[in-house]
Amino acid sequence: MNRRTFSASLLSLPLAAQPQTRLKAAFLGLQHSHAFDKLRLVQAHPRYTLAGAWEPDPAVRANYKKLPPFPWLSKDAILNDPSISAIFIQSEVKTHGPLALDALRAGKHVHIEKPPSETLAEFQQIVQIARSKNLRLQTGYMWRFNPAVARAVEAAQKGWLGDIYHIHARMNTLIDARSRPEWNLFSGGQMFEQGAHLTDIIVRILGKPAKITSFLRHDGAFNDTLKDNTAAVFEYPRAFALLVSSVLQPGAGRHRTLEILGSKGSAIVRPIEPPSLEIDLTESAGPYQQGHQKVALPPYQRYTGDIDELAAALLDGKPMLVSLDQELAIQETLLRASLMLP
Repeated sequence: MNRRTFSASLLSLPLAAQPQTRLKAAFLGLQHSHAFDKLRLVQAHPRYTLAGAWEPDPAVRANYKKLPPFPWLSKDAILNDPSISAIFIQSEVKTHGPLALDALRAGKHVHIEKPPSETLAEFQQIVQIARSKNLRLQTGYMWRFNPAVARAVEAAQKGWLGDIYHIHARMNTLIDARSRPEWNLFSGGQMFEQGAHLTDIIVRILGKPAKITSFLRHDGAFNDTLKDNTAAVFEYPRAFALLVSSVLQPGAGRHRTLEILGSKGSAIVRPIEPPSLEIDLTESAGPYQQGHQKVALPPYQRYTGDIDELAAALLDGKPMLVSLDQELAIQETLLRASLMLP
C-alpha cells in the first residue's frame, strides 16, 4: 500500500478508530520551578495540543505572560473535559499528591512533578489507581533522559560494568535566605527536595536498600531549621551507595557528580549538566571499548525526554522507562532517606 492509498484508508475510518496524532494536555498548578519550561515545551511540541492551565495564584499566572497566550481554565473544567488525555502537575510540592489523585480518578494520564508525594500511603494510592485504570504515571525526575546519566545507568543495568559495588552521587546547589522557608516545608529538607533525583538513579540500578543511614544536618548560618547539609548511605548485600545533597555550595552545578563503580569498570558523569560521561572498562562491553574513553553524547535539553516519552507512550503505545513498581520503590526509599517514613 502506497502513502496516498494509506492516507485515504485512514480518512475512511470512523473518527474514534483513526490514530491519534496529537496529545491534548493541560497543567494543574504552575508554581513549581520546573513548570515554566515544561509548559513552554509542551506548548511548542509537535505531538501535543495545550488545552490550558489552572493556577489559582494571580502572581504566578503573571509570570506566564511572556509565553504565547493559552487558556486559563478551572480545575473542574480540566478534569471534566474528556478530550484532555494527560495532566501535568506542576504545583507546589504539598499539592502534588492530592492533584494527582484528582486527575487519576478523572481518568487522566499523569505527569507528576517530583517529589510526587510527602507520604508513602498517598503515593501507594496514586499507583493503585493508575494500575487499576490502566493509566500512565510518570514522575518528573529530569535526569532519566539526560544522555550521560541514561548511558551510565544502562551500562550498570546491562552488566557492562560487572558487579556494582559502589555508587557515589552528589547534587548540591546554593539558595539564599528568601528561598529557605519554602525548602523547609518538609522535615527531610534538601534530602527530600533534591536528593530525590539521586535516589531515583540509585534505586533504578540497585533496587531498594536493605538499610539506610541518614545525616540530615542544619549547618548553614541561618536562623531556621532547614536540613541544608544532608547525606545518606544506602546499604545492600554486596554494595553501598553514598548520596550527598546540600544547599550551601557556590557554583555547585559544575560539581554535580554520578560515579558508578563495578568489578569490570566504571561510569563517571561529571558534571551532570551539561552532560559529560567517561567509561573505563577492563574489557570491551556493549558499545564501549576496553580502557578509558570519553563518550560522545547527543544534544540535551532538560524535560524534553519526559515530554517525548509520555507522548510516545500514549500515542504509540510504547512502554514507560520506569515501571509502577519501581516508582513505588523510589518513593519509599526517598521517604526513608528523608526520615519522613513513620
